[in-house]
Amino acid sequence: MQHPSGPAPSTANRREALHRLAAFAAASPVAFGQKAEPSPDAMVNVFDLEQVMKSRVNKTAYDYVTGGGWDEFTLRRNRSQFERILFRPRFFREVSNVDLSTSLLGLKLPMPIFVAPTGVHGQVHPQGEIATVKGAAALGALMGISTNSSFPLDKIAAAAARAPLWFQLYTGPDLDGTREKVERAVDLGCKAIAVTVDAPYAAPRERDQRNQIDNTPERQAGARRRNLGEASGSQGLATRFQASLNWKFLRDLVAYAKVPVLVKGILTPEDAVLSIENGAAGVIVSNHGGRYLDGAVSTIEVLPEIVDAIGARGAVLIDGGFRRGTDILKALAIGARGVFVGRPPLWGLGAFGEAGVAKVLEILKKELAWAMALSGHASLSTIDRSLIRFDRP
Repeated sequence: MQHPSGPAPSTANRREALHRLAAFAAASPVAFGQKAEPSPDAMVNVFDLEQVMKSRVNKTAYDYVTGGGWDEFTLRRNRSQFERILFRPRFFREVSNVDLSTSLLGLKLPMPIFVAPTGVHGQVHPQGEIATVKGAAALGALMGISTNSSFPLDKIAAAAARAPLWFQLYTGPDLDGTREKVERAVDLGCKAIAVTVDAPYAAPRERDQRNQIDNTPERQAGARRRNLGEASGSQGLATRFQASLNWKFLRDLVAYAKVPVLVKGILTPEDAVLSIENGAAGVIVSNHGGRYLDGAVSTIEVLPEIVDAIGARGAVLIDGGFRRGTDILKALAIGARGVFVGRPPLWGLGAFGEAGVAKVLEILKKELAWAMALSGHASLSTIDRSLIRFDRP
């Protein structure tokens, strides 16, 4: 009988095929119970990079990056509240070319996805912020540099090539020292200053306490401790220089900074308005990734009222729990001008170094483009609140 697809294969041909299969199996790690080494190209979403990072860094570093304050309620809420926002896609709209480019405070940017300022990247990779900024530069992404970076700002700026940088400011140890940090950042090319206001005291992070970290790695290093101006404060709490500041400090900072100043850590429309009235060019809606006041609102749930309160008077940016392109699109629909992502770039850094950071941004960029196209939007300019509706709590 003839084989359905032609002549039946000969015994010799079958034997040759079996030999090839056996040779392939012998060369495969699976034959010895080994797992293939993961690569950036194999990563499907940013959570995949978290798992690789977890396998490659020590538990103390992983817990520090991943954990939040107290019971981690706010950490979880940052994620869960995205589920309350649903899309209302529109069709028969031309989406054959999707454009993610935007402009912000005088900068032309390829996408509204930015690397959030986070401290001590050297915990998860020996090249720290040097590798992070190179990964960001590969996508042209704006990156915020933390006061508590593992490497000096001049080395990070040199590695950034022409990628845009902002400087995140922790005040202290005094007014003169704070001004010196700001002026140096501006001299090195940082295009804006984001002053963090939600950390007047160190917060209890129980994962770190169990790992016998003295609250945060910043406090372990004398130089970083001086940067924050920490001391024993009211009720024996580890206070920082920020605890003694008020709105006058913001007015003074705006006066000498020479670049736009944003206030990072805003969660109420009242403080958003006061920030603009005292000279800020915008605000970053942030709860510090759930790392300070546990029980605080999530950022995405307060974004609408803050956008409405500021209107066109200043830029509203946001961070807190963003892990998907759909998350980013929801924030843009509400009125945010851009989104900072904090933990995912650190996952990428710990997993694959510079290439991992670039992969995280590549994934989020592609997911945002997908979400825009599938909802009927070819550019950021057409996105507004008509794209979404809020589910009942």
